[in-house]
Amino acid sequence: MGSFVNLTSTDGFSAPAWVAVPDGPVRGAIVVLQEIFGVNSHIQAVTERFAARGYVAVAPSLFARVQPDVDLGYAPADMERGMALKAATEALPAPGAMAEVQAAIAHAAAISGGKVGIVGFCWGGLMTWRAACTLPGLAAAVAYYGGGMTTPAEVARAPQCPVLAHFARQDHWISVDSVQAFGRAHPEVEIHLYDADHGFNCDQRGAYDESSALVARDRTLAFFDRHLA
Repeated sequence: MGSFVNLTSTDGFSAPAWVAVPDGPVRGAIVVLQEIFGVNSHIQAVTERFAARGYVAVAPSLFARVQPDVDLGYAPADMERGMALKAATEALPAPGAMAEVQAAIAHAAAISGGKVGIVGFCWGGLMTWRAACTLPGLAAAVAYYGGGMTTPAEVARAPQCPVLAHFARQDHWISVDSVQAFGRAHPEVEIHLYDADHGFNCDQRGAYDESSALVARDRTLAFFDRHLA
């Protein structure tokens, strides 16, 4: 079972991160980036599943600089609050929450002694893409329906490690056309589209689609097994 630890970023700011460590041999590490709902029970469960697979898993709190201890559900009021927290965090002076991502990468590398991958969902998917393009210390990145990832400013970035991206055909936040344009701009990125909606991986959301989630999970694990070995 994981627990919260405090990680210190290079500017001295301390933020919590949920850390899960395998019971057996360690095969590497994975940083897990939250949706707009904080490091809630779903994100904690994701880290536990990676730990059960043999990976040290670290989920930093990306909202810590604007509000501590965010743990939201998936009701409309939670969505509204999460969107406001995301906007406030995005408005922070650079590097903003990316400092917490870098601290999580460093911590994951230190306690695992192996290569580090990163995975994120929704806003965390966007942050994963940015991390893959700007932060050192990553060997692989997997983005799930990264909101904003297919906008021109993000498409202009260049990944520094292998990237896998999962998108949904029925996603009203991210159009299929924009995903296809992203793919044309980044043929080096492995992209998969699923007959599902935004948030299909989260079993606490109404959009959860088990079949798509399982296929994406298997692809994600195979990708990490390949690049973090």
